Amino acid sequence: MNNFAEYLTTENIYLLTNWSVVPLWLLLIFLPQNGLTKIIVHSIFIPLVFAILYAYLAYQIYLTENFFDGFSLYLGLDDLYAIYSNEMFLAIFWIHFLILSLFVGSWMSRDAIKYNMPKILTGIILIITYFTGPIGLVLYWLVRIFFAKKISFDD
Repeated sequence: MNNFAEYLTTENIYLLTNWSVVPLWLLLIFLPQNGLTKIIVHSIFIPLVFAILYAYLAYQIYLTENFFDGFSLYLGLDDLYAIYSNEMFLAIFWIHFLILSLFVGSWMSRDAIKYNMPKILTGIILIITYFTGPIGLVLYWLVRIFFAKKISFDD
């Protein structure tokens, strides 16, 4: 077990999480209805793996530093910048971003199937969402209005 822990460096966790989402997004874009996409991307499996890595990093921060320093991120940009200078906090925030972004992309993919949106249009919006999360989400919502034939602020 100690040998395995040696490989769980912050850098390796970053690389693992960062590169592992690329094939998942490709599945959402090119094979949204495939059984593999449903099993891997639309299930709890990936969030569970990311949550374990997230918890591991949080535990490492707890062991080595004052974990409650993380709450100073709400005090201002200078404090946020200081927190991001810590590799473990930066990796935790990046994992947070990756999994929430993937969750939104997964929802968009399933929702687009529900409303029979063209696969090419959905794919373009998913790519935009991958790179610019909130902009892609708003763009999806605007396009979705035409296919759902309703404006819904709480769907």
